[in-house]
Amino acid sequence: MKESEKESCHQTGVRKSHHSEAVKKNLVTRLNRIEGQIRGIKGMIEKDTYCDDVITQLAAAQSALNSVAKILFEGHLKSCVLDRINEGDLEVLDEVLHTIEKLIKK
Repeated sequence: MKESEKESCHQTGVRKSHHSEAVKKNLVTRLNRIEGQIRGIKGMIEKDTYCDDVITQLAAAQSALNSVAKILFEGHLKSCVLDRINEGDLEVLDEVLHTIEKLIKK
């Protein structure tokens, strides 16, 4: 992306991501698949499916969610965080640490 086309993640009072259309499509596709997994798990519970099988599907859905989070976090570090550090905004590091804490609690 050219510098002139690049939007800032952090403008005065506005926080917005700026993912490429390809990344957005990838994330939406993954989330749609996860949504289907969750509906499937709900159906398994309604049909009294063996608990171990449900737990296996829950673990798969959680892993898929973690993959989405990893993609988002990597993009965030490489764009928004880097931009803010380059602008001299070191408060973003506290934000990153807080985000890592949230991810690790899982």
